[in-house]
Amino acid sequence: MATPKPSLKLFLLFTAINLLIRRVFAAYSIGVNYGTIADNLPTPSKVANFLKTQTTIDRIKIFDTNPDIIRAFADTGISVTVTVGNVDISALSKLPAAQSWISNNILAFYPLTTIRYIAVGNEILATSDKSLIAHTLPAMKALTSALELANVTDIKVSTPHSLGILSTSDPPSSGRFRSGYDRVLFAPILEFHRQTKSPFMINPYPYFGFSAATLNYALFKSNDGLFDAGTGKNYTNMFDAQLDAVYSAMDKLGYGDVDIVVAETGWPSAGDPNQPDVNLENAVSYNGNLAKHVNSGLGTPLMPNRTFETYIFALFNENLKPSVAEQSFGLFKPDLSPVYDVDILRNHQALGPAAGPTEGPSSDLGKIWCEPKSDASDEALQKNIDYVCSIGVDSQPIQDGGPCFNPNTVRSHASYAMNAYYQSFGRSDLGCDFNHTGVITTTDPSYQSCDYPDEGLKLQNSVAGMSTESCTVQMIFILSFCLASLLTG
Repeated sequence: MATPKPSLKLFLLFTAINLLIRRVFAAYSIGVNYGTIADNLPTPSKVANFLKTQTTIDRIKIFDTNPDIIRAFADTGISVTVTVGNVDISALSKLPAAQSWISNNILAFYPLTTIRYIAVGNEILATSDKSLIAHTLPAMKALTSALELANVTDIKVSTPHSLGILSTSDPPSSGRFRSGYDRVLFAPILEFHRQTKSPFMINPYPYFGFSAATLNYALFKSNDGLFDAGTGKNYTNMFDAQLDAVYSAMDKLGYGDVDIVVAETGWPSAGDPNQPDVNLENAVSYNGNLAKHVNSGLGTPLMPNRTFETYIFALFNENLKPSVAEQSFGLFKPDLSPVYDVDILRNHQALGPAAGPTEGPSSDLGKIWCEPKSDASDEALQKNIDYVCSIGVDSQPIQDGGPCFNPNTVRSHASYAMNAYYQSFGRSDLGCDFNHTGVITTTDPSYQSCDYPDEGLKLQNSVAGMSTESCTVQMIFILSFCLASLLTG
């Protein structure tokens, strides 16, 4: 094989270093919907300070124009999207009313508070209110004119849509707006977005579209995928398919160039008894993989090499909503402890699900473990044991004579080994995946004298004894040294 030229060597080293730096220091940029249908939430000032100092969340969206919230985010560097209530839309279709609204709800706080968007209503088409639907675009235009008259040019106006705006979406290339609304409503709205350089806002929820057969497809997990014969594209997750269905509908009207913002999406961490797939594990999988995906720059099959501004629903669990699932969309509890982490906490201050009260074995707030799934085979679990032991994680407790040796079964030993690995390497959801054979639990699996660790462990040798980030930093140093040698040699 020919020796690579120095220029190629440099390129490869630069690329490797860049990828490793991104691996270590990546903090996912994500927005959240800050709902307030609860009677136990912290004050807006506490929320603003928490998000600024403890998370990498850099934008919020609220469902009204609560002055206390807007004021609390002044000088935080976190942008705010405010919402015009549906009941106010008709009146705001007239310029004088729009100017008054802008004066009271925007200019009173701007620019100390960075206001990014004004969302005119929410999922208007779903209301079936013909008058409301007819006044939405005139209100968007009037508010934009009022902003321009106030010399405000960096706040854009939009309106979020549910996927109910589509008459068909499967396969994605068949995406089309509902008949009767495509040319009359959506073409003018998209023309407005093109002219004002504002985004088309959508609320895609794989949570509402999955079945037992498509669960992994909805959760960004390994699956057979969906082939779209219309484009020759293969889809590995439902989120991309939903976005591309909207894009296809836009493109059919000639507006494929208009930007798309994901105004809402999420997955609840708890559900009613008839919702077995609405649970903590799936919420971690969906929202965690979502945050990675929209920040990856991969885009979708029809919109490659793009990132998507995305707002997870929601910031908090909201206890006044009507069902368990609706109360459980939050990333955080009202006391600001995480329900789970999707790599948005600074310095890994909290590393996973914070348990609530459960029946049965003890469950401690903030403590989590990893264990085998009930359907995992002994063959797969033995591979997990072999891998964990091979990288230096302490396996002495499951060796003959150790406190966790009995019961002497593959499943029991794998349970301890998988958890030891999970605790040693940062307690991320991927750290408990083990090729889809592991699951996060808030129930302590310890028994008798066998104590399962619930925090970081030291590994058995010097190389493995560093955290994954420390190992990666060391690799960056080594690669940098090689790069310097090439430059000087």
